[in-house]
Amino acid sequence: MRWRPGATATRACWPGPRPTDVCIGIPMRVVTVDGVRARCEGRGETLDLDCMLVERLAPGAWVLAFRGAAVRVLSADEAAATNDALDALAAVLAGDAAAGFADLTDREPVLPAHLRGDPA
Repeated sequence: MRWRPGATATRACWPGPRPTDVCIGIPMRVVTVDGVRARCEGRGETLDLDCMLVERLAPGAWVLAFRGAAVRVLSADEAAATNDALDALAAVLAGDAAAGFADLTDREPVLPAHLRGDPA
């Protein structure tokens, strides 16, 4: 993901015009732990996070960082999936609409029955 200048994991700044800033949780890997604070790395930056909202952490653990705090412990698979979603979102916002809808690029989308008016 390419962040605009001034963007951080606690304040994601997307390219292009928008009426408000977007705050979004970012997966980060714990590097070191010191009491209730942890130095974490993710998506090209390093932050010291408040960890009072999560269980005791060890280096190598993944957390969801939001507004300067680790708000949830993530599995490695959840962190990877979230990073993939953030990459797709960045691509869509940069004008590559197909990046976010790869499952629809080679076929016509099919509406679910309740939207087609089919009887249940």
